[in-house]
Amino acid sequence: MNDGTDPEILRLAAFSDGATGGNPAGVVVGPPLPSRTEMQRIAAMVGYSETAFAAPSDGGWRVRYFSPEDEVAFCGHATIALGSVLAERAGNGVFSLDLAAGRISVEVQSDGSGTRATLTSPPTRSASADPALVTAALDLFGLVPADLDPALPAALAHAGNDHLVLALRDRAKLARMTYDLAEGARLMWRHGLTTIDLVWIETPRKFHSRNAFAVGGVLEDPATGAAAAALAGYLRDLDWPHAGAIDIVQGEDMGARSLLRAEIGETPGEGIRVSGMTRVIHE
Repeated sequence: MNDGTDPEILRLAAFSDGATGGNPAGVVVGPPLPSRTEMQRIAAMVGYSETAFAAPSDGGWRVRYFSPEDEVAFCGHATIALGSVLAERAGNGVFSLDLAAGRISVEVQSDGSGTRATLTSPPTRSASADPALVTAALDLFGLVPADLDPALPAALAHAGNDHLVLALRDRAKLARMTYDLAEGARLMWRHGLTTIDLVWIETPRKFHSRNAFAVGGVLEDPATGAAAAALAGYLRDLDWPHAGAIDIVQGEDMGARSLLRAEIGETPGEGIRVSGMTRVIHE
């Protein structure tokens, strides 16, 4: 039970655009890891889409992620925020993280221009999306099949958890994204989705994204590293002309412009390197 004394809770924004934007995440560093009940309670109290909890383990760090509603297998922006905290304590370097989804790493470099963290995601995979799921998702967002960009077919993309990727023809349609939160949560729980990733392709190497995150209890995230990794892995599977990396602009339509870069190696299924800047949130 909680004794009334909470551990230190740090608040950072990951994938920030300099001193603004980014996706807020809570970070709690042990030892020890709190109980599952305590981690869930703290995440709900923090109120961000995810809070990362970490404790030393076998030369690395044991990490768990919680949204206000439930545990999440992998969260990119909270990993970036955690890496920044670990580097603040131990200096620049590479930190090994043991997740429910497997072992990953986060590399951090901090200098006079700020702190940049780069995670290497869990392995990726992708598959065509079930047409019935696509129809249900289009109905959720008030879209029709003609709104989809055939250059990037609808797919399930995985990098630690599953994301439905839907590419839109029109940037204005992306800007108007809205949906019923409860209905979205039911659809996502039913299909095991962590986000629904709506994207607009500005160029083959630059994407604009909005990620519905109803299962986490929030309408959307301003930056989603896990979805960025999953999208990049899907592009690799498609032999997309990514030339080794893509840039993603997210959060712009909700007033929290965020910048993500995904580096795409040649080996099918290997983890994707996703990087971005961090900033401390002063409350």
